[in-house]
Amino acid sequence: MTLQQAIIWGREQLSQSEDAAADVSALLCYVLNKEKAYLLTWPEKELTAEQLEHYQSVIEARQEGRPVAHITGRREFWSLMLEVNDSTLIPRPDTETLVEAALSLELPENARVLDLGTGTGAVALALKSERPGWQVMACDSNEAAVELAKRNSKKLGLDVDILYSDWFQSVPKSLNFDLVLSNPPYIDAGDPHLGAGDVRFEPHTALVAENNGLADIETIIKQANERLVEQGWLLLEQGWQQADSVVELLLKNGYKMINRWQDYARVERVTGGKKARAERE
Repeated sequence: MTLQQAIIWGREQLSQSEDAAADVSALLCYVLNKEKAYLLTWPEKELTAEQLEHYQSVIEARQEGRPVAHITGRREFWSLMLEVNDSTLIPRPDTETLVEAALSLELPENARVLDLGTGTGAVALALKSERPGWQVMACDSNEAAVELAKRNSKKLGLDVDILYSDWFQSVPKSLNFDLVLSNPPYIDAGDPHLGAGDVRFEPHTALVAENNGLADIETIIKQANERLVEQGWLLLEQGWQQADSVVELLLKNGYKMINRWQDYARVERVTGGKKARAERE
């Protein structure tokens, strides 16, 4: 079977997938250990018997619903190739909005930044790659995720301080931050989307929150007020219908300069605000 034939066959097998072309490309590149350009350059190249058997097995795994990122053990985010496993969320393009929002802020060149619930480390590592002078810390309450993020940090050569912590609980109290940001659990437990697609294979503790998906967001908003420097920023990713609720929570807790950022589908994906300036006597 040539690469071109393999692509056609793979797309036929994954015809029910949301993006069969992307799935096939990623899986075939994984089997060949090549970049996507290789598929375009050598369409007539024959797969070896071993490669063909491997390719058929990964296509079968995808047919069964397993996420491509879990099959390959990797996912690209912000042009960084990250190791991925089933201990935490698969990084998604929507979350790049959180990175873009952070980079749009006027922060000190040596800003101290905290990424809460870092998972693979995607957001923290993306920020460190763009702002080497920032002092970036990241934490997660899942020990396996912490180890995963540490491996990604080491492989990419990006110096991010990663620790085990349930939100701010184990973050040194001596540290205050110019920016706190998070992609926390924000899906309601009754949301039907939890039974479809890749999220079926991801830990629900990283997806689901009480109070219509707002419980963890509200916790972070309340706790961050004590850990931000004066006029420090808090940025939060939220669900597609939650922006108004997040704005209300930010205002209720004294944040100012509220702003919203849209993702690539023009959905309000990130909401943030500044800690209010302390009143002078």
